[in-house]
Amino acid sequence: MAQPLPVVLVVEDEPQMRRFLRAALEQHHYRAVEAATAREGFLQASGRNPDVILLDLGLPDADGIDVARRLRAGSQTPIIVLSARGQERDKVLALDAGADDYLTKPFGVEELLARLRAALRRVTRPASGEATATFGDERVDLEQREVRRGREPVHLTPTEYRLLATLVRHPGRVMTHRQLVKEVWGAHAGDQTASLRVHMNELRHKLEHDSARPRYLTTEIGVGYRLRVD
Repeated sequence: MAQPLPVVLVVEDEPQMRRFLRAALEQHHYRAVEAATAREGFLQASGRNPDVILLDLGLPDADGIDVARRLRAGSQTPIIVLSARGQERDKVLALDAGADDYLTKPFGVEELLARLRAALRRVTRPASGEATATFGDERVDLEQREVRRGREPVHLTPTEYRLLATLVRHPGRVMTHRQLVKEVWGAHAGDQTASLRVHMNELRHKLEHDSARPRYLTTEIGVGYRLRVD
């Protein structure tokens, strides 16, 4: 029996963008459900149980950040924010409010599909695999507190390990500076952005083949970091 098509809820007020998204999704075997306002989006999210939500921040009847926060409060469905170019602060606020990822307008179909695949993998990843990650020659096992590059163990400082472990628990997801600081140093740590950058550079030196051009521990400029896993 054929598997049902993944349902993608598109919450976007621009008709032209909705048409573009619907055409791209349906061409690549997704089922698109549309909403032009936040109110319609909430109704569709509760009634259709989508697999992924594409959320425009510039909705006519509600602030997109509040919409992301309210959607996340009621569901663990992946939320990918659609953001105009240059709105880095809005991206950060949306991610801190519970969104999983963002796409900067204008974006191409291949980028959209890649983000959707990553979001669906995070949802369908079996529980037994949540404590491990592989990328390149590296393997991280959180249950054993072990990091290996090939067959050789990699020695990390406690702070480096906490930073890597946080990214491993959210593979493929953008983690903001604020989220990482909270997880690594605690909720009351204050501004540790500079220290975060130093520890990320050290991780790249230990885990990337070319730390100046990282493939896996990538920077989301002005926002945070992402672990790209195999």
